[in-house]
Amino acid sequence: MGIKAYAAKWFAKIVNSQTKKWVSDPESAQQKVFNSLISSAKETSFGEDHDFARIKTYKDFKDAVPIRDYEQLNPYIKKIIEGAENVLWTGRPLYFAKTSGTTSGVKYIPISKESMPYHITGARNALLSYIHETGNAKFVEGKLIFLSGSPELEEKSGIPTGRLSGIVNHHVPNYLKRNQLPSYATNCIEDWEDKLDKIVGETVHSNMTLISGIPPWMQMYFDRLYEKEHKKVGQLFPNLSVIVHGGVNFDPYRTKLQESIGRPVSFIETFPASEGFFAYQDSQKDESLLLLLDAGIYYEFVPANEIFSDSPTRLNITEVELDVNYAMILNTNAGLWGYNLGDTVRFVSKNPYKIVVTGRIKHFISAFGEHVIAEEVEYCLAETAKEFNTRIVEFTVAPQVNTTNGELPYHEWFIEFESIPMNLEKFRLALDEKLRKKNIYYKDLLNGNILDTLHISPMQKDGFINYMKSIGKLGGQNKLPRLSNDRTIADKLQPFLLQSKLA
Repeated sequence: MGIKAYAAKWFAKIVNSQTKKWVSDPESAQQKVFNSLISSAKETSFGEDHDFARIKTYKDFKDAVPIRDYEQLNPYIKKIIEGAENVLWTGRPLYFAKTSGTTSGVKYIPISKESMPYHITGARNALLSYIHETGNAKFVEGKLIFLSGSPELEEKSGIPTGRLSGIVNHHVPNYLKRNQLPSYATNCIEDWEDKLDKIVGETVHSNMTLISGIPPWMQMYFDRLYEKEHKKVGQLFPNLSVIVHGGVNFDPYRTKLQESIGRPVSFIETFPASEGFFAYQDSQKDESLLLLLDAGIYYEFVPANEIFSDSPTRLNITEVELDVNYAMILNTNAGLWGYNLGDTVRFVSKNPYKIVVTGRIKHFISAFGEHVIAEEVEYCLAETAKEFNTRIVEFTVAPQVNTTNGELPYHEWFIEFESIPMNLEKFRLALDEKLRKKNIYYKDLLNGNILDTLHISPMQKDGFINYMKSIGKLGGQNKLPRLSNDRTIADKLQPFLLQSKLA
């Protein structure tokens, strides 16, 4: 065992002990965060506007601070961009994480000097938790891929600004920098396909032991490696033992990624975002994620079916229930207050508090009140693919409301199959039946002849990759929404269809 591996095991033991302390008293951990946040932000513009000086309890906070999304918080962000200090948090942000908005275009998420360390320690502790449980620390001696956007940062009103992954790249601990691939120069390449080719060139003959990234990126990387060497990833990298992933639901990608590797490796799921690092998988025996309750974020949860109501129920960690779909609301040490992240989660344990990520608030189909969510479509498609012994490369779903020739409206599923099922019609009907069983509102609409059974539009090979390329969003941290409530994406997919839709 090398010095790094030995040190990692020792450090993992210490961090595990620290984690156990707050896990054993989660209410106190969150209360401590709450008190610190309110105290620190009392004299900010936001704190004065919302009378933080009078806030003593969570009820006081709910009465004073409404739930907001980015668009509603944006007037405060604009003040920061205009040069103001002490707006949402003390001083000025250390960084702006630049990300895509829905109605607001580009979003600028503040990262403070207090919040930045948690982006690093969250990822670090995910690995240390794995080391403590499994005893495998050898991977820290080899080469590690931390996939990221460009680490070259621009400035917004004097504040360094870029993709979160590019910002984090500047904070990789020194003891890992020698092991890190790809090179800084390669990470700075903006064109995704050029960057991918360079990454393959730099890594194909290296002793890769850990690969980290979002699943669709990793699959593209694995495919490109196979095209070059005609070997599976597990053969090319015999010491590869850990895959770290996050950002999208892993299940649709799991089977193909495992096949591309060709032998068992450990998978660790994480839940990071520009707004914070929220959770990680702390055990190889359990795929749920440990919610980080001592990491500068005070969490609130709103039942997902209430998030758009005028007076939604707001709960703190002590009030949540198991197996309820919640929208996650953040209050952070970067100055996000009552902030609707847009992600939904479900608690599967309260001792400790562990979650699974179930989707996005804005990614749903409810053209007729069916409110079909990502968790439902992903489950139904995975089960149907398993039943028909086929694999799904990628997919998205959108409603078709404006039909012709007296057709009923329907959900259109754009699916790229690795190999199209022998009987696609049976596949379609089986998928539809599973969705009926999963979503009672969808079933009622079909039984009432308000919706037709779902339609399938098979995509060309690499159809989604070519679509993402056509809109300038190939690679990096860009993700294809699973669900849309309009035809914006669906209409742009038409040139990439394999054939006419199946209905």
